[in-house]
Amino acid sequence: MKQVKATELLPEKLVLEIQKYIQGASLYIPKQPGSYCKWGAKSGGRKAIDQRNAMIRTEFSNGKPIDQLANEYFLATETIKKIVYSKMR
Repeated sequence: MKQVKATELLPEKLVLEIQKYIQGASLYIPKQPGSYCKWGAKSGGRKAIDQRNAMIRTEFSNGKPIDQLANEYFLATETIKKIVYSKMR
């Protein structure tokens, strides 16, 4: 989380009002509830994992054993089982 000086973002009147309550302390202002993104939405991480899981499911349905998939994708066999036996999103 990046820190920014209030004087750089807020109007002077608002900074003076906030200073009445908080003198030199750090203040965290959370995002509005509707503006949050799910994990990996911005970075593309979620999409990459979904693509990997789709490939694992395809290879499994083509007969590749779970142990081999675990070795190829560097995942635990239990993780591979969760991927291949769970419903797709």
